Amino acid sequence: MQDFNPYDMAVQQFELAADKLELSEDMREILRKPKRELIVNFPVRLDNGRIKTMTGYRVQHNVNRGPAKGGIRYSPDVTLDEVKALAMWMTWKCAVVGIPYGGAKGGVICDPKNMTASELERLTRRFTTEISIIIGPHSDIPAPDVNTNSQVMAWMMDTYSMHSGFSVPAVVTGKPLSIGGSEGRNEATATGVLFTTRRAAQRLGMSLKGARVSIQGFGNAGSIAARLFHVEGCKIVAVSDTSGGLYNEEGLDPGAVQRHKLAYGTVATYPDGQSISIADVLTVPCDILIPAATEGVITEHNADTIQARIIAEAANGPTTPEADVILFEKGRLVIPDILANAGGVTVSYFEWVQDLQSIFWGNEEIIARLEVIMNKAFDAVADQADLYHCDMRLGANMLAISRVSEATQVRGIYP
Repeated sequence: MQDFNPYDMAVQQFELAADKLELSEDMREILRKPKRELIVNFPVRLDNGRIKTMTGYRVQHNVNRGPAKGGIRYSPDVTLDEVKALAMWMTWKCAVVGIPYGGAKGGVICDPKNMTASELERLTRRFTTEISIIIGPHSDIPAPDVNTNSQVMAWMMDTYSMHSGFSVPAVVTGKPLSIGGSEGRNEATATGVLFTTRRAAQRLGMSLKGARVSIQGFGNAGSIAARLFHVEGCKIVAVSDTSGGLYNEEGLDPGAVQRHKLAYGTVATYPDGQSISIADVLTVPCDILIPAATEGVITEHNADTIQARIIAEAANGPTTPEADVILFEKGRLVIPDILANAGGVTVSYFEWVQDLQSIFWGNEEIIARLEVIMNKAFDAVADQADLYHCDMRLGANMLAISRVSEATQVRGIYP
């Protein structure tokens, strides 16, 4: 995986869809590159009094359909190419579910697991200040991502508001409820994965009740997906986190696994299961596979060994283009990331709308609205895939790119 470049992969996926759509070279020239890339280097005072210079990024890929939207991640592995790829995928994700946003992404190179809460707050406030020249409630709205959460969003919102001189809750989404967050936001990504998987199972004539589910990644999306699919009657046979994997063909109790992780810091040492590698979680006998960790984990080297009938991508970019070809030939139904995990950005959109209007909806209304949007998007992507006799990813990318292309053509090129 050393040579894996997520941006190259994103562009490769884009070109495949552009070829199928017979997109002009002029339009490709506009859509394949980010609109704006901001790199910032900023000092953070550590608790021991030392100063450490951090590097962060904010990339806006395209804003022709509305303000830029996308998460902020904190990780030692953040790179500019990764952020560029994620920003491009966000553009297509927003377009595929039909919400009026463009795509953005951000990140800071740091190891949050080795930082105190006060260090993370100082990092967040300074990073927000550095990128405040391009973010805003009508220009670019950040959200939580890998290793960031509602508290980080609260610090970002407060910092931006202090600069503005008044509260601006709509500058970020994924905030705590007490400062303008939305009901249902924390579970939104996993809920969207459930809705699209349910639709996919109907398409295959397969019942979710009793279906075996394997989940790689037991963070926010993965752990909540485990709980939701368990409630749906599925059997969670395997899970993993960064420390290792766990397998039990009789099924795991997601609640008990989560409690174990909170107590011991990993799922790998949970006693009621067999220890397996993180990679093995992808290939265990199962009906539904949910990659909910990082990019590029399903490749040409392991795609042939995946046994799941449905692969629902809770993570961004988990499957390489070469693997897509193998999975399609084997009859696996891949619900691509820009569709499967779009529940998060959809409820973020609901949160933004509620903040701008200062009118808030209850959880039931949020979930009902989300289900309508996810089902409609799934059906549109499936119809596109059927029409062009291609896999769901190509269908989703074609649908999204055609929508962004249309907006670009209608708006024209300034000046």
